[in-house]
Amino acid sequence: MLGIRLNWHKRYITLGPVATILGLAFKLRDPEHLLGGPEDIGITVALVPTDLPGVTIGRRHIPSMQTFQNGPNEGKDVFIPLDNVIGGRERVGQGWKMLMSALAAGRGISLPSLSAAAGAFAAHTTGAYARVRSQFNLPIGRFEGIQERLARIAGNAYLLDGARRLTCAGLDQGKHPAVISSILKLHATERMRVVINDAMDVHGGKAVIEGPRNYMASQYRAIPVGITVEGANILTRSLMVFGQGAIRSHPYLLDEIRAVGDADQGRALADFDKVLWRHVGHALKTAIRAFVRSWSGGVFAPAPKAGKATRYYRQMSRYTAAFAFCSDIAFLTLGGELKRRELLSARLGDVLSELYMLSGALKRWEDEGRQNDDLPLLDWCMQSGFASIEQSFAQIIENFPVRPVGWMLRLFIMPYGRRRNGPTDRTVRRAAAILLEPCAARDRLVENVYIGGENEAVARLTEAFRKTVATQPIHDRMKQARIRDADEALTAGLISAQEREQLRGADAAVAEVIAVDDFAPEELARKTAAPLHEAAE
Repeated sequence: MLGIRLNWHKRYITLGPVATILGLAFKLRDPEHLLGGPEDIGITVALVPTDLPGVTIGRRHIPSMQTFQNGPNEGKDVFIPLDNVIGGRERVGQGWKMLMSALAAGRGISLPSLSAAAGAFAAHTTGAYARVRSQFNLPIGRFEGIQERLARIAGNAYLLDGARRLTCAGLDQGKHPAVISSILKLHATERMRVVINDAMDVHGGKAVIEGPRNYMASQYRAIPVGITVEGANILTRSLMVFGQGAIRSHPYLLDEIRAVGDADQGRALADFDKVLWRHVGHALKTAIRAFVRSWSGGVFAPAPKAGKATRYYRQMSRYTAAFAFCSDIAFLTLGGELKRRELLSARLGDVLSELYMLSGALKRWEDEGRQNDDLPLLDWCMQSGFASIEQSFAQIIENFPVRPVGWMLRLFIMPYGRRRNGPTDRTVRRAAAILLEPCAARDRLVENVYIGGENEAVARLTEAFRKTVATQPIHDRMKQARIRDADEALTAGLISAQEREQLRGADAAVAEVIAVDDFAPEELARKTAAPLHEAAE
C-alpha cells in the first residue's frame, strides 16, 4: 500500500487531549519519486487517527487558567495511506491553500465573535457599575476620566460587532476572505484587549479581588489566548495583512506576477507589457484622485446619501484613494524589498484594516436604520479611526526608505499634515452617556449579553443598575432639598414610606454589587489549589 511515514512533535494543540483524529499539515517529500513528480512536493494536509501506532497524545495544558482542552501530541514513524490526504493523491502539495481557506472561515467567526461578545459584556457591566458606584455623592460615570474609558468601551463594542457582521455576511455568501479574516482576527482581539483593560480600570478593586462576585478577571486572564492563537498578532500585522492583501486586491499586480512566471517567454512578455500599461494608467488615475481629494479635504469625494453619516463616507473615499496611491508607490519604488520592510508593511496594513473596520461600523449604521441614538457611537468610531489612519500615514511618510518619495507622498496625501485628533470631548461624553442609562441605543449595543440567574454576579449588577436608575428621581428631589437621609426625608414629608423602601432596596442591591469576596486563610489555600486540580482532571 502506498502511503506516508510521518514524524512530528506539536507543542500546543486545541482539543488535542480529546481528539480522535488529527488534521496535520506537513512538508511532504518523495525521495524515491513514487508519485512520479519532484522530490519536494510541499505542504500537504492529511487526517491522522489518534489510535494509530506511533501517535502519542500528551497531557493537558492550562492556558491562562482557562479550562478548555489544549495539549501536545507527537508521532514517530506513523504510517498513513495516501488516501488520508485531504483530497487524495491529486491534492498533495496543496496544503497551503487548504490552510488559508480553513483559516479564512475560522478566523472570521470564532475569535471575532468572542471579541464582539467581550465588548458587549464589558459595555453592559462597566456602564452599569459606573452608574451604581458613587464617589463624592456622584456616580463615577459622571467623571470625565471614567467617561473617556466608557466611550472607548462603547465605541469599540459598536465597531467590533459591525465588523463581525460584515465579515459573516461574506462568509454566508460562500466567500473565503483570507485577508479580511486576518484583519478581523488581529484587530478584533487587539480591541478586545483594550476594552477589557478599560473595564478592569473602571471596576478597580472590584475586578482585581478574586471570588464568585468577580465577573471580569477570568476574561482578563484569557486575553493572551486570543492574541496568540490562529496566527500570532505580531506576525499577522507585520507580514499577512498588507503582504497578502495588497497582491490579492490590486487589479493588475497579480496578473503581472503570473506573466513573469510564465515559461513561454514570448507570451509572458506580451502579457506583461499589456498589463503593465494598464497598471501605469491605473496609477496615474490613483495619483490624481488622491491628490484632489487630499487637497480638498475630501469635500468633493464621492459618497452615498447616508444622512448624517454622508460626511464620513466622503472621508473614507479620501483615505481609500490615499491608501491606493501610497501602496502603488511602495510597490514601484521598493519592489520585493517591501516584504522585508515589516514596519512599513504593518503601517500600510493598519490603514487597510482601519478602513475595513470602519466600513463595518457604517454598514451597521445602515442595517439598523440609521438610528440617531446610535450616532455618538458611530461618531466615536469614525473620529478615532480617522485619527489612526492619519497617524499611520504620517509614520509611513516619515520613515519611507526613499526620502524624496516620502516628501512626494506628503504632498499628495497629507498636504496639511495631521488634522485628525480623535474623538472630541463632546463625542466622548455622549457615547459614555449611552452606557449609563437604559435606552434603545444601549439595548442594541448589549443585546444578547448573558446575565445569568438571579444569584449570579452579573444578574445582581443588572438589578442594582435597574433599581439605581428607578430611584434617581427620588434622590434628585432629596438633593434639591439638601437632605441625604431617607428617614429625615420621610419625616419632612418629602418622600413616601414606599419610596423610602425603594431607596433602601436600591442601597442594599448596590452594597451587594460593590462588595468583594474574602476568605479565611485555610479556605483560601484550598481555593487557590482548586483551579489547578479541576483543570488537571
